[in-house]
Amino acid sequence: MTASAEKFTHQTLLEVTPLTPSLFTLRTTRDPGFRFQAGQFARLGVTKADGSVVWRAYSMVSSPHDEFLEFFSIVVPDGEFTSELSRLCEGDTLLVDRQAFGYLTLDRFVDGRDLWLLSTGTGVAPFLSILQDFEVWEKFERIILVYSAREVQELAYQTLIAGLAERDYLAEHAHKLLYLPTVTREHHPGALTGRITQLIENGELEQAAGLAISPEHSRVMICGNPQMIDDTRALLKGRDMRLSLSRKPGQVAVENYW
Repeated sequence: MTASAEKFTHQTLLEVTPLTPSLFTLRTTRDPGFRFQAGQFARLGVTKADGSVVWRAYSMVSSPHDEFLEFFSIVVPDGEFTSELSRLCEGDTLLVDRQAFGYLTLDRFVDGRDLWLLSTGTGVAPFLSILQDFEVWEKFERIILVYSAREVQELAYQTLIAGLAERDYLAEHAHKLLYLPTVTREHHPGALTGRITQLIENGELEQAAGLAISPEHSRVMICGNPQMIDDTRALLKGRDMRLSLSRKPGQVAVENYW
């Protein structure tokens, strides 16, 4: 099989940055032919010592316009993929599928005024890509990024989030973004305390945003822990908010690749 016929490309690992003992980011080169929509994910492959390849899906943190690819990962104890990845160094090779996947993209919604981005852990990754793409800023009047972690040290990409308002191409739209971090295992000034589902149920999330989550005005994207996704979908269903499908537009979009 020729290189052009392979389903993946060989990319060079540019950076591996540990954030906490259980979280890290990685950046690779990007094949000129690799195209994706903000919010999609790629399949990454690591070659083991025996020559076999382990594949895992990761959402892009980087924007569709960046010349590199960036990903956000949790360290899985004894995990086959992250165990292999931890042995790689800058300059080593990572395999990247030629095709991007996923439907956590803005074209899932045909209308809406407020966009809620609800994330836990590494599930914030696709939303960071979306926020670095200009489309979302034109399409919605308000954008609420809710990012939940166990402890405040696990809230990654704070510099990126804070710096969005300083980007020239977003300057006149920066007022649209409201960032609501939340932690579940400690109290921290400037962050909400509790799980996203709890904060929806007790009204604290909407109170902090100064906006109601409603079928009429709200469109909600959810990515993160599978249980959080299921529980949040159930809460939104109780508000007559349904999953948005290609043939039946709704108010909710989710990503399940765990």
